[in-house]
Amino acid sequence: MATRPELSDPGPFGAALRRARGGRRLSQLALALEAGVSARHLSFLESGRAMPSREMVLTLAEALALPLSQRNQLLTAAGFAAAFPASPLSSEAVAPFRAILTQMMASHAPFPALLCDRHWNVLEASVSAAAMLSPLLEAWNGPPNVFALTATHQRAPELIANLPQVLHESLERLALEQALAGDDPVLADLIAITREAAQRHPFKPGARVRSPIMPVIYNSPGGRLSFLSVVAQCGTSEDVTVRDLRLELLFPADGATRAAFTG
Repeated sequence: MATRPELSDPGPFGAALRRARGGRRLSQLALALEAGVSARHLSFLESGRAMPSREMVLTLAEALALPLSQRNQLLTAAGFAAAFPASPLSSEAVAPFRAILTQMMASHAPFPALLCDRHWNVLEASVSAAAMLSPLLEAWNGPPNVFALTATHQRAPELIANLPQVLHESLERLALEQALAGDDPVLADLIAITREAAQRHPFKPGARVRSPIMPVIYNSPGGRLSFLSVVAQCGTSEDVTVRDLRLELLFPADGATRAAFTG
């Protein structure tokens, strides 16, 4: 461990560590106990008075339960090379997992399926999902994002029959994602725009009968379609790309919706 005189600027690593700890809402003492280091040493790391070894960075990242991408960022901030690869989806390294995703999406047909990254940018859509998304992609710049489209597209109130309820649930879902991710500015931005949309389209939870399911109700040209969502992730890979993928499968929530796809 190298030490240096006390600085007002904590440096890239100290600032990144502090943000990550703040994202987990942990005190220095709580993180020190979890990582098995002294609180004084942790304080020195955050203030920039000490620089960590590579092993220490990985120990702290493990104690914070950071996603692999953020573990790489913490290593880079400390001046070390990234530890976890981020392979393109088309690469040979990801091919076995890519085959599983293709099989799952094919098996789910004719119902909608979306493959998204960590920030819910759509990477691939099944035929039925693409058809449902197409009205929301009119005059849309940039990659389609599930939460940004729902919160900001001018046609969202027209196409999503229960938009206030969906926005309310989206905030809870994004808050959980942020809690798992720690310090993630992209998720923070998605939370902000979704919260603004929820204020424009208020939803009062006490105004409806509580139900164990919350469907998304889509206004299609042929009538209303009601869906339940299941999200699948891979938790056994040490590749950033694989760990960050989300496969969202939409299932019919009622007989009419099932008949619309299978009749």
